[in-house]
Amino acid sequence: MDYQVVLSRSARSDIKDIVRYISLDDPDRAVEFGRFLINCARSLAQFPMRGRVVPEFGDESIRELIARSYRIVYRLRGDKQLIEIVRFRHAGRGTPYIVEH
Repeated sequence: MDYQVVLSRSARSDIKDIVRYISLDDPDRAVEFGRFLINCARSLAQFPMRGRVVPEFGDESIRELIARSYRIVYRLRGDKQLIEIVRFRHAGRGTPYIVEH
């Protein structure tokens, strides 16, 4: 059974910022890239363990999937079969800030 994938408030904000920034140069490409990142995140529904543990946190439940030069950071909640996408972050921007629930 597939996991449910949800975007946190910070992840939704990240996507908007990424698309807005890219759209300064190419609006069509910006929307296409935003969809690409969201589709990568949704692909975790079938293979939630595909991402690696985020090295900076060392917590088995906080993982990341690398998509081009972006880190898709997610929290795996196996007991609820839930994947919460926490951040979309360019790899060059350093460690992503994660809010604990």
